[in-house]
Amino acid sequence: MMEWTDRRCRMFHRLLSRDAWLYTEMVHANAVVLGDRERLLGFDGEEHPLALQLGGSEPGVLAQAARIAEQHGYDEVNLNVGCPSDRVQSGRFGACLMREPALVAECVAAMRGAVSIPVTVKCRLGVDEQDPREALFALVDACVEAGCRHFVVHARKAWLQGLSPKENREVPPLDYALVRELKRQRPGLTIVLNGGLADASTIEAELPHVDGVMLGRAAYHTPYFLHEMQCRMFGGTIGSRSELLRGYRDYFAMRQAAGDSAAMMFRHLLGLFHAQPGGRAFRRLLSTEGHRPGADWQLLERALDLVEPELAAA
Repeated sequence: MMEWTDRRCRMFHRLLSRDAWLYTEMVHANAVVLGDRERLLGFDGEEHPLALQLGGSEPGVLAQAARIAEQHGYDEVNLNVGCPSDRVQSGRFGACLMREPALVAECVAAMRGAVSIPVTVKCRLGVDEQDPREALFALVDACVEAGCRHFVVHARKAWLQGLSPKENREVPPLDYALVRELKRQRPGLTIVLNGGLADASTIEAELPHVDGVMLGRAAYHTPYFLHEMQCRMFGGTIGSRSELLRGYRDYFAMRQAAGDSAAMMFRHLLGLFHAQPGGRAFRRLLSTEGHRPGADWQLLERALDLVEPELAAA
């Protein structure tokens, strides 16, 4: 979710779900240590509980980055061993590290030695020609030896040669059964299922077998689904899309006053009326006019004026 789940996105998602554990976009450990920390790590208190997702393969640098994350107030640091992009591979981090469980364990041990907050791992089932069961269990068991007890498993292999990052999210077949087996064989671990979870029935069928689920693109592209799952899982009254969106107004004004453009926030809201009457007009207006100088909350109200009568008439 690089360049997607920034602080503006996360605050919108927090309005939709009080109880979901939010994750940042993946940030390279070197950037955390050497870069603009407020831009990379800044967040708002309402985002808690919040995890910083790190990329990297140098134990010492990851330990420094984890320590900085804890000092900034994050609740968890998560080491990403699942991203298959070319940029990630060239930097020797992400999914290519599935081939190096001993190095991943060394990274985890260094991070755990630097912080008191949880250190977790997000991984794939394996890469390329690896046997998925062997690769997954080898990585998990190595990390357990290093002290990690919490794993988020994207239930697909990654093909580092021949598939694009988008294809790697869709083409390799899902294998939820292997993730269930991991939980059965390692019952003392926290195992969270990720990958292809886009409807309530699938999630509810899998939850008895794992400790939780992680939603990525389903939460981003159809954010109201996140709110629906909040209410199904934790109770409470479901809110209307317009009501939830208007709860974002004060935050929107605060971020604009801090220098953010309207477009930086609008882009995270486009899917709220997905598949709803008037939803296309809502998206079109924000997309075409949101980048113009002077765009502000009033443009969003104009977009709601397009969609609300359509919803009322449906």
